[in-house]
Amino acid sequence: MHFISQELEDYIEQHSQKEPELLAALDKETYQKVLLPRMLSGHFQGRVLSMLSKLIGPMNILEIGTYTGYSALCLCEGMQENGMLHTIDIKEELVDFQRKYFDKSPWGNQIVQHLGEALEIIPKLNLKFDLVFIDADKENYIHYFEMIVQKMNKGGIILSDNVLWSGKVLEPLQPNDLSTKIILEYNQLLKNDPRVESVLLPIRDGLTVSRVL
Repeated sequence: MHFISQELEDYIEQHSQKEPELLAALDKETYQKVLLPRMLSGHFQGRVLSMLSKLIGPMNILEIGTYTGYSALCLCEGMQENGMLHTIDIKEELVDFQRKYFDKSPWGNQIVQHLGEALEIIPKLNLKFDLVFIDADKENYIHYFEMIVQKMNKGGIILSDNVLWSGKVLEPLQPNDLSTKIILEYNQLLKNDPRVESVLLPIRDGLTVSRVL
């Protein structure tokens, strides 16, 4: 679902920072070889993630949902010199694809890939995070939030993707639509939880920025 016209989207991209060549190549190969390429963050959202990371200057970053690695590389652009990014995904077939592009970047040695269920991996990460990007299965968004909010440094930022869920947040909820139900509950949680302050940005499919108090 497009919330603004394709013409406006094109204009926005044309008047934002140019997409780095490595990410453009990653984008192209994703569309050529990987199922559901729409899951890729893409040029505009990628530049937003990059800018937010540069403003935050994180030491430790956690990404839940790697896909082909585009957003991870964007988040690395603002990472401190000795920082680390931990990224989690369940798709074993994408691990080598991700690593190829990670190793072509300046941050290859600073990106740790975790393969498996995030709900099992997150509790084992003995770290405090400055920046977290949640972009995985919607049914577990609330569980992810509850796990990571305890692992955040004060003032840390949690980014939550797909919070408009192709506009389904405005449609009558269907009885068997668990993903939309959870997204609706999650959006209310982020608005009302006293541990964070949040703003929902109408970027692509919706991106909420939550600051840990």
